[in-house]
Amino acid sequence: MASWFTYILECADGSYYVGITNELSLRLAEHNSGQGARWTAQRRPVKLRYAERHPGKGAARRREAEIKGWRHEKKRALFDSRSNVVI
Repeated sequence: MASWFTYILECADGSYYVGITNELSLRLAEHNSGQGARWTAQRRPVKLRYAERHPGKGAARRREAEIKGWRHEKKRALFDSRSNVVI
């Protein structure tokens, strides 16, 4: 079974993008090439700030929804308080 990831990107304008993928390095490359999402395409380059591993797509989606509801400061606190190594 493939792992899924919830991730946070920091965009060139300082905004954050939260998403999910099962191919983290490929998805990051897509975002930086302008093919990832409309939000990130207009705010390149993007930098991976945080990622966490989940056993399935549903769990990754639930975590994505949770994080998307957070304020900017709380997202920053998440990756400032932990290593951005995938857990």
